[in-house]
Amino acid sequence: MLAVDHSTAADHHALRQAVRAAEPPDAVSLLRALSTEVRLSIVDMISRARMGHIGGDLSVTDILVTLFGAVLDVDPELPQAPGRDRLILSKGHCAAALYATLAHCGYFPVAELATFMAPYSPLNGHPNRRKVPGVETNTGPLGHGFPVAVGCALGARLRGDGARTVVVLGDGELQEGSNWEAAMSASHQRLDRLCAVVDRNRLQQGARTEDTVQLDPLADKFTAFGWEVRETDGHDHGALLDAFAPSTTGRPVAVVAHTVKGKGVSFIEDRVEWHHKVPTQDQVHTAIEELTR
Repeated sequence: MLAVDHSTAADHHALRQAVRAAEPPDAVSLLRALSTEVRLSIVDMISRARMGHIGGDLSVTDILVTLFGAVLDVDPELPQAPGRDRLILSKGHCAAALYATLAHCGYFPVAELATFMAPYSPLNGHPNRRKVPGVETNTGPLGHGFPVAVGCALGARLRGDGARTVVVLGDGELQEGSNWEAAMSASHQRLDRLCAVVDRNRLQQGARTEDTVQLDPLADKFTAFGWEVRETDGHDHGALLDAFAPSTTGRPVAVVAHTVKGKGVSFIEDRVEWHHKVPTQDQVHTAIEELTR
């Protein structure tokens, strides 16, 4: 398994303390700067590997940064701490965004990101909990992460440690029926320490979600299944901080985070062909210029 980067882990603690102590505009500025660093890493990783799912990686970045940077009760120096919060990236094909976030938050050295998808690298195309600290369960087959998250939330209740479980889902993934079985079970169990976050970028491999299997009205569907539902801008760190607050109703929380696939890079944004397309070197330079403006 990759070793924890203790120096960056200390920076992560400092970041979390700064975010929590700061007035809202300052906290958001810190998170926004971290998102930029993560996006730059994603572009570099996928360019080097000549593989990856850049569109979804860029759309989910602000969600993951807000969770690891300010919301989750986790410690990168103790990634297996018993009472930690759990995050499950059910849309496991967007592993580059998760790895980049974990590295910049101190779970392992940022330099290791250069090995993404290389032979024998722990940083596989889908997350592996035996190889990467901070990964809670192996994901890849869509529709599996949500049921696992329900099990994690039930386990936390049995332990009585108050840990939260957050599962991040792709919107196209919600066409898998196992997700709705999990949603129904979580509501029945009143798992109020469970939060399901939908990266609602409205694109999936090959098509728009609404042209494949219509999901709207998505918020109403979760409400009908007995969830407390919050809709928010998935690229507004302040709005995300509010949306990730604990349940106030004794029910599980569903956050429908409206995002743009490929966020931050103009020629990738909202383009279905960039689900797993790789940028050329000229496009990489353009992407870097746009992300650092």
